[in-house]
Amino acid sequence: MGTLYLVRHGQASFGADDYDQLSPLGHQQSVRLGAYFREKGLRFDSVLTGTLRRQQQTYAGIQEGGAFDLEALQWPGLNEFDSEAVIATVHPYKLEKPDSPERYRQHFRLLRDGLTQWMNGVVNPKGMPTYREFRHGVTSALDHVRKNCDGNVLLVSSGGPIATAVGHVLGTAPETTIELNMRIRNSAITEFAFNPKRHTLVTYNTLPHLEHADHASWISFT
Repeated sequence: MGTLYLVRHGQASFGADDYDQLSPLGHQQSVRLGAYFREKGLRFDSVLTGTLRRQQQTYAGIQEGGAFDLEALQWPGLNEFDSEAVIATVHPYKLEKPDSPERYRQHFRLLRDGLTQWMNGVVNPKGMPTYREFRHGVTSALDHVRKNCDGNVLLVSSGGPIATAVGHVLGTAPETTIELNMRIRNSAITEFAFNPKRHTLVTYNTLPHLEHADHASWISFT
């Protein structure tokens, strides 16, 4: 028996030339989350992360705030999908940087459309696995936890894999999984209870470490 804490990375560099690194706010969110775990007396017996920089930087921030040193198992199946490749399947022209509310909304409208078609097997974004293969990368991590871990397990990933994990456990349709993905906030915690047979959803997309009024401006989605 155990509890799996799935954490989305802190705020990344949305709209920048290199998205795959934490913004200053993303680092603050990660350190604050680690401090929250320490304040609650929560220690981890195992850690898994994807191999993306923003995921590993988030875990480094959690370690900094939590004052603990536990080596993470790197699991490539926890890496995020390539949103630009997904959008390109439905919009073959390069998008302008999302530097206005309308361009931001356009980005996510196109992303929803591309994700729906990818998840239903209609399109295959360039350089990406099929959705079935992507989903297997996530569920194989869940299987590893069930079969090899107990106690408290931390998993640091991204919105797509975490939504896919929740969708897998709840048996949701692709369209519902996409909506779950779009709602996951930076550094948010989703909890599964697990035993050798199954995972069960306990909480979804919570920010207990940012509940104080001093941190109200720290809540973000990118």
